[in-house]
Amino acid sequence: MVGVRTTLNAYVPQYRVLVNTEEAKAKSVNVSDIYETLNATFGNYYINDFNLYGRTYKVNIASSGDFRKDPQDLDKVFVRDNEGNLIPVGSLVNFTKVTGADLAERFNLFPSAKISGQPAPGYSSGDAIKAIEEVAAEVLPEGYSLGWIGTAYQEKQIASSSSLAFGFGMVLLYLILAAQYGKWTMPISVILAVPFAIFGAIVATLLRGLENDIYFQIGLLVLAGLAAKNAILIVEFAMQKKEEGLSTYGAAIKAAKIRLRPIIMTSLAFTLGVVPLAVSSGAGAASRHSIGTGVIGGMLAATFIAIVFIPLFYVWISELGFKKEEANR
Repeated sequence: MVGVRTTLNAYVPQYRVLVNTEEAKAKSVNVSDIYETLNATFGNYYINDFNLYGRTYKVNIASSGDFRKDPQDLDKVFVRDNEGNLIPVGSLVNFTKVTGADLAERFNLFPSAKISGQPAPGYSSGDAIKAIEEVAAEVLPEGYSLGWIGTAYQEKQIASSSSLAFGFGMVLLYLILAAQYGKWTMPISVILAVPFAIFGAIVATLLRGLENDIYFQIGLLVLAGLAAKNAILIVEFAMQKKEEGLSTYGAAIKAAKIRLRPIIMTSLAFTLGVVPLAVSSGAGAASRHSIGTGVIGGMLAATFIAIVFIPLFYVWISELGFKKEEANR
């Protein structure tokens, strides 16, 4: 962490003033009158509002600064008892010197102290959050806990949902392909191309020293669709050739040869289109680097590595489906 700072200062000299309720009852003074008097003289007591020239002003009273400098000034402030006699407030309260926070903050109704900072160079926000949680688990006493706000809160909220979103995306992709092909096994040959794209994205991100953040995970969802698109071009054409009478192996080879050029053209066009994201600069460049680098690495792997294995996957899944049909018969 760098730039760590806090609004808490727990060593500000203060006076703790406690009302002596027994003394107040002995002198027939209402405790509420003592608090109101202290608030009106040493604090800031709200009276009412008034309108002037179309504006509303609040009326608050407080003693002048010269009359509330020292604790001894309490003897110059009086409160009336039930008989109307004036009693010095100093004789009804006890005060001691203490140290405490100059600003009392609350978070979710609990007393709190705000700490802010940034990850050190070479570390991600996830690393910083993990480090804070580890230190807090070691040093915070019982009854204390962490509460996140801002971007850290958002990151904690979506940390567990990113993998769930990716899983739902893959399931949706599988169901759409199953409806398109009319078979439950054939979409597997398309989905098997996605791990190659993920592998390329991870390698490219690691080589560039980037982190697995939310922007990189968004790029993985994009890659899942793009890698499946390349596989669909081959599998769809192979299925058509097989219906025309070619063998499974021959249909796969024929589809790979014919679809090679359009796959490379479309993939390279998209890859070059996101190059500006990977080399961008200025405000928000880190997020664009994560998306651009991951997509470029994933698309290159899906284009030049996965395309070699997609015909193999098609032949393998077709043979498994054929053996399953034979067994059912």
